[in-house]
Amino acid sequence: MDMSIVLTASMFFVLVGLLVSGFPVAFTLGGTGLLFGLIGIGTGTLDATFLEILPNRLFGNVVRNELLFAVPLFVSMGVMLEKSNVAEDLLENMGRLFGSLRGGLGISVTIVGALLAASTGIVGATVVTMGLLSLPTMLKRGYNPSLATGSIAAAGTLGQIIPPSIVLILLADVLSSAWQQAQLNKGIFSPTPMSAGELFAGALVPGLILVGMYIVYQIIIAIMKPSASPAIPAEEGDTLDSAFYGRLVLALLPPLVLIIAVLGSILTGIATPTEAASVGAIGAILLGAARLEARTRKIVIATLATLVALLLIANVADLRMAREVVPTFDKAAYYSAILLTVLFAAGLIYALLRTHQIGVLGEVMRSTVRISAMIYGILIGAALFSLVFRGLGGDEIIENMLHGLPGGQFTAILLVMVLMFVLGFFLDFIEITFVVVPVVAPALLAMDGTYGPIWLGVLMAMNLQTSFLTPPFGFALFYLRGVVPESVPTTAIYRGVLPFVVIQIIALALIAFEPEMVTWLPNQLFGK
Repeated sequence: MDMSIVLTASMFFVLVGLLVSGFPVAFTLGGTGLLFGLIGIGTGTLDATFLEILPNRLFGNVVRNELLFAVPLFVSMGVMLEKSNVAEDLLENMGRLFGSLRGGLGISVTIVGALLAASTGIVGATVVTMGLLSLPTMLKRGYNPSLATGSIAAAGTLGQIIPPSIVLILLADVLSSAWQQAQLNKGIFSPTPMSAGELFAGALVPGLILVGMYIVYQIIIAIMKPSASPAIPAEEGDTLDSAFYGRLVLALLPPLVLIIAVLGSILTGIATPTEAASVGAIGAILLGAARLEARTRKIVIATLATLVALLLIANVADLRMAREVVPTFDKAAYYSAILLTVLFAAGLIYALLRTHQIGVLGEVMRSTVRISAMIYGILIGAALFSLVFRGLGGDEIIENMLHGLPGGQFTAILLVMVLMFVLGFFLDFIEITFVVVPVVAPALLAMDGTYGPIWLGVLMAMNLQTSFLTPPFGFALFYLRGVVPESVPTTAIYRGVLPFVVIQIIALALIAFEPEMVTWLPNQLFGK
């Protein structure tokens, strides 16, 4: 047997074995790559000069990759919103709004999960937060424990597919490189790029459809099994008066505005994902500060007013002062813009100081550094692993194997989806994104009949989300088990998530057989 086949197969199985054993991911990827790189050099299968590419590869693909700058910004945005009790207010008010209906609390959990997914994108944080806040209420109101836990776990994983999410950013980076490589292999030397904004647009409609399917399931259960999801008795529920609706608007409007500002600016092409992520991070800081006391809230509102004024000035005046003749109106607008910028900076600094004084900012920064360092460490290890894997001829072996399958592209994609689904029992989405996707994506995208990287990326994201829920090793189940009372058995959690796994598999099949669900919005927004 060819030594390159032996080494690449051994390399992959050793990697999976070490990952399943719990060894740190970054060290596993880098260590496995280095070990088999040395073995390849010793056996003459790998040219030693091939490893000299690594520094340039790291500098170009990791250090200078502007898309990856969005990762710590989105992480800080999500953690700040988590720590500022946005989820608590949303769950409380949405629960009161729908609580008088059978299945209302389950519907509330799904809607809040979708909102948190679009504002945080961090599955573990969402599942834990919603489990702590909503599960006791649902159990107290007589909800079936399986339905309650299944609803929370499923809603918490929506952060995988609803943009902006960390997994979509990482998938966009990996698939963009794979798409360019696939085009180069076809002889297209001016490859068409793929942006994270296009992947976000492609994932939005399937994500919203999945939310709708969850809500329909809640309604069906409420009709068929009323005792499993009872309504809150009228005498116990709050009156839905003007004061309640005012509280609902105050709880719902700020995160909605932030989501629209971040996601809308990406989808409309006003800002790149990195620029939009910085807007989201600053907006989350202001939102967190605004929830402290009335005085700080007034300062935050004034700070946002200066930002709105700046945007208006930028639209109505020409602020270039290097012209030979500058009208008086433009001069006044220029100096007004400087003053407003100073006022906005002062308001932001005040918000940072207030969140720091209550201990939230420090916790957010520590969490952001910890999560971002983990992701970048995995990126560096994955770069070494994939370099050695390609140097040993692994990419050609995988491409030949997938292209040689009976049934062509359909069989190849089905095999890859099954592999990712099974690996999702044991590995985190970051590990799968950096281990499996770079290996199989170029071969899949090179096949005739493929619908392109956006469709493939959304298909993979939905698959990864499904693996989060699948018993017995779904990560969302582990997160939820940590906060569920001991009175709720683990088997109840497993029974609860199985219907949602079926719903996700149906959604996955819809995406596979109706690619227009994914490609329609990117075509409308980006003309692709």
